[in-house]
Order: sequence, then structure tokens, then C-alpha cells
Amino acid sequence: MAKSYWLMKSEPAVYSIDDLARDGTTYWDSIRNYQARNNMRAMAVGDEVLFYHSQSSPPGVAGIARVVREAYPDHTQFDATHKYFDPKSDEAKPRWWMVDVEFVSAFDEVLPLRAIKADPALGEMVLVRNSRLSVQPVAADEFQRVVALANA
Repeated sequence: MAKSYWLMKSEPAVYSIDDLARDGTTYWDSIRNYQARNNMRAMAVGDEVLFYHSQSSPPGVAGIARVVREAYPDHTQFDATHKYFDPKSDEAKPRWWMVDVEFVSAFDEVLPLRAIKADPALGEMVLVRNSRLSVQPVAADEFQRVVALANA
């Protein structure tokens, strides 16, 4: 099966690429958007991820991660004390899922969203067309182009 590529967003004040570098691996929890959830359920071990810093100045891609555990039920949906508790979710049929990712590398500098939007080769990228989606697919050529721009 071919490797897939993704982009996952995190606010650096909540969890940054540096946090992932320190921790080595983490679970990607608390996603409460069905399209983003479905994207995580489609992920496979070995898929590569562009780690995106949102709500930052500037927002952009900060590094690379890799999926190390495929989708499993997000425990926060069942925790009544958690911000992302979902009273309609059922342990027998979970509504929300998460994956585990590991640190691969951090870019020397964040590749700003404005640079991504300015590159004609990335004009069809989901990030350019639907920048609000927190977990999104990335085409293989788009992934390689983003990495090349970040390392230029």
C-alpha cells in the first residue's frame, strides 16, 4: 500500500513541534470535526505528516511527523471532566478517534502560509482551498514541494 501524506494543525501554545521533539511521540486527540476525524481514520502507520502551527505569527508548517499508531478511540470523549467530553459518544461505538505520531524533523524556520499560497505548484492544496480543516490530506507532490520550500 502506498504511503499517504497529511497536514495536522496545532496551536504552538498548546502543543508545538518542539514539544513533539521533546516527547518523541504523542497522541493526537480532541478532534471534533467529522471530516478531520475521517482523515485520521484513513491514516496508516508510516504515513508522513506536515506539522502545522496555527494561531501563530506567522502560521505555517513547522516540521514533519510520522504516524506510528493507526486510529483508535479518543479517550477524551468519555471523560466528563474533559473539555472535549461528548455525552452522545458511546464506548461500544465511539464517535471520535485519534492517532499517534512521532517526531521526524523540525524546519529551521516555519514555512509561512503566505509562502505556500504564493507558490503556483500548491494552488490546489487543501490548505490553500480550506485552511480551516485541522487534519487534511496532502498530495505526495505537494508534500515534497512544501519540504523543498522549507529547506530552501
